[in-house]
Amino acid sequence: MKERIAVYPGSYDPLTNGHIDIIERGFKLFDRVIVAILKNPSKQSLFSIDERMDILRETFKDRTEIEVDCFEGLLVNYLRKKNATTVVRGLRAISDFEIEFQMELMNRRIEPECETIFLVPSVHYSFVSSRLVKEIYQLGGEIKNMIPPVVDRKLKEKFGR
Repeated sequence: MKERIAVYPGSYDPLTNGHIDIIERGFKLFDRVIVAILKNPSKQSLFSIDERMDILRETFKDRTEIEVDCFEGLLVNYLRKKNATTVVRGLRAISDFEIEFQMELMNRRIEPECETIFLVPSVHYSFVSSRLVKEIYQLGGEIKNMIPPVVDRKLKEKFGR
């Protein structure tokens, strides 16, 4: 039987517990999940690609069914390269759906074999986003319950707290 491989693309800047929730639930559906960081040179990131890959690898160091990688270019080309046919995406709110739905339709238009599965995070993480986590942290707020310990440590190293 062919291995069922899914790709969960994103910026992961930083990784949140919401991302982890989606990844963990993806393991219930697939043999392997590739967490793929999109290289986007036009986007100002807090953590470098290497830092984000290190964070992901440390978070999932005991999980052999996860692969941490990065890519640039079209997602469908990356899927082909990895022999994956499914994209996993998380939906926190209705506003996420419209954007994700358009991307899914375009991906399938380019690559008809491409499927997208939308997963809704646990209610505990439905409001958590990388953007909000960074903003709250930079304004002095508490975010420990929204991020894994490695991200907390890396933020403290970066900002000297």
